[in-house]
Amino acid sequence: MFLALFSSVVIAGIVGYLAEKTGFTQNGYLSSIIICVGGAFLFHFAVIMFGIGFRAPGWNAIAASIGALIIVPFHWRR
Repeated sequence: MFLALFSSVVIAGIVGYLAEKTGFTQNGYLSSIIICVGGAFLFHFAVIMFGIGFRAPGWNAIAASIGALIIVPFHWRR
């Protein structure tokens, strides 16, 4: 379980970097990585508490990272 948390954080960081590198977002590298890591943390703990999500922690991290990148920047735009 502890290794799954660390691997989720690493995968989320990679997704945040790639999202910024490909032009999917324009938040800045550090902001995108922080958003993705936060989403991966929240989703990892939701999986532990409620048992929702995919079987593989890697897919959970990817889905949470992309979801966080879509939700967080649009929430703060005016």
